[in-house]
Amino acid sequence: MSESPAHRTPRDQPEQAPRAADAPLTTGAVARRLGVSPTTLRSWDRRYGIGPAVRDEGRHRRWSPQDVEILETMCRLTSSGVPPAEAARAARSGTGVPRQAAEAADREPPRSRAAGTLPLGDVRQECRGLARAAVRLDAPAVEELLTAAVEQYGVVTAWHEVMMPTLHAVGRKWASSGDRYVEVEHLLSWHVSTALRRCTPAAAQQAEPSVAGPVVLACVPGEQHTLPLEALNAALGELGTPTRMFGAAVPGEALAAAVQRLGPTAVFLWAQARSTANLPLARYVAATRWGVKGARRQPVVMLGGPGWSGPGAREMLRPTALKDAVEMLAGVGSGQAAGAGF
Repeated sequence: MSESPAHRTPRDQPEQAPRAADAPLTTGAVARRLGVSPTTLRSWDRRYGIGPAVRDEGRHRRWSPQDVEILETMCRLTSSGVPPAEAARAARSGTGVPRQAAEAADREPPRSRAAGTLPLGDVRQECRGLARAAVRLDAPAVEELLTAAVEQYGVVTAWHEVMMPTLHAVGRKWASSGDRYVEVEHLLSWHVSTALRRCTPAAAQQAEPSVAGPVVLACVPGEQHTLPLEALNAALGELGTPTRMFGAAVPGEALAAAVQRLGPTAVFLWAQARSTANLPLARYVAATRWGVKGARRQPVVMLGGPGWSGPGAREMLRPTALKDAVEMLAGVGSGQAAGAGF
């Protein structure tokens, strides 16, 4: 009778395969895990010696768990404001936070000491990497992560599940940290805008004369928040829907003139705050007509943003989210009135 596995001595036990957690990682895998760009990792290796202890025969970097621990320390220290060279010395030596950084932390208000930690909650892993890169002000990593999210998920999903959760987390951190992290929000917003504009096909900006007019996208007078409109512009571009993007704080007279000249199928007006929501302007645009007598047309007006929260705005279409706005504009006139906007 053969010996059962339970009675084998340690010497008789088959050799265990290495655990997946102990397997070396590629530079790309480490970059995704830590929320940095591969370029940043290569730069840290070249400048500060923060690199893999062993390389394969082809000179490709393969990062061991110990290498990754050093990188995690490097990321944590640079997120706390420690200069990269000093953070690298501390990470390599395993001494933790340098004395200067500890002294600086002691001078900060208690509520702001959790540098690099954003209140994200239950979100995609891409959000955590993006948040870490933004707090470090690592622009190359932020750009690469945003581009990858759009390429992998498309504009609508990337906006709802990657961009917006991270932007909201930065905003909450700013509000709870005594006006710190303003620079993080500005950098992240800039790169979100850049990613959205980059993925908008130029063809989507050209309305063919033989078809219905484009969709006009504009912020109401006094409104400066354009990111939601930029996301809508990019999402419509993915579908090949012609648009005209006018951006922030469009004067009422200019908007009315543009509607008359373009004859759009729809006009989407964004208002972030109730103080900027201009219902008379929206009604005026909705009543605008053009074309020959007997075949005159007018645009469908949609309202987006929390500013349109008054009862008077219920007479117009109000999509609750980017995906709803895209669906409504893809079949103008078939949408139903909705809630507070995205």
